[in-house]
Amino acid sequence: MNSYVNMGVGAFLGTVFVLMSVSIASEGIFHSEAPEKEGFAIIAEEGTSEAGAGAQEAAEVDIKPLLLKADAAAGETVFKKCASCHTVDKGGANKVGPNLWGLVNRPIGSHEGFSYSAGMKTFSEGGKVVWDYDHLSFFIEAPKKHVPGTAMGFAGVKKPDERANLIAYLREQADAPAALPDAAAAEAAPAAEGTAEKPAEGQQAPAEAPATEAKPAEGQPAPAH
Repeated sequence: MNSYVNMGVGAFLGTVFVLMSVSIASEGIFHSEAPEKEGFAIIAEEGTSEAGAGAQEAAEVDIKPLLLKADAAAGETVFKKCASCHTVDKGGANKVGPNLWGLVNRPIGSHEGFSYSAGMKTFSEGGKVVWDYDHLSFFIEAPKKHVPGTAMGFAGVKKPDERANLIAYLREQADAPAALPDAAAAEAAPAAEGTAEKPAEGQQAPAEAPATEAKPAEGQPAPAH
């Protein structure tokens, strides 16, 4: 066999031997056993986020008590979010959305000259439903949620105090502004919930007052005790 071939084979075998030796030595030096117990485990609770979102969605704010202390001047500033699609002056033109003069208590979907979406027409029930304070609040907060199928692409005004200010401003844009909610009724409604007091645990409900003892008819003797 050629000596050069022998040298090449020897060099190759030597290289293989060195690599194997290095691999075996590395395994012995750097090998680590898997821990018997995990140091920290992350457990995701299923359904927590969904439950929280559902509770938040269910909580609806009654706008009427807030209207009693709303700031119409601040509402004019909030209206700037609406001005790209609506005018609010008397006789103002329709834009992407209808003119909003005299909006409060106006029949929904009734402004002359504006082409309403099918969703809005359905929601209005032929003009039977009006833009009262509740409908305005819920619609301004989340238009597509309150009126499915509406063409209004506005994301909504989420803060209740800002909505109250905006509605107070819209209320004033009318020949005869609609009456504000009755103060007593607006504040009594939230307070009425949960006002019925239950007896403390272990206590009995108060007994009913005994019936008044019947008096004998005139001329008859009183019953003996």
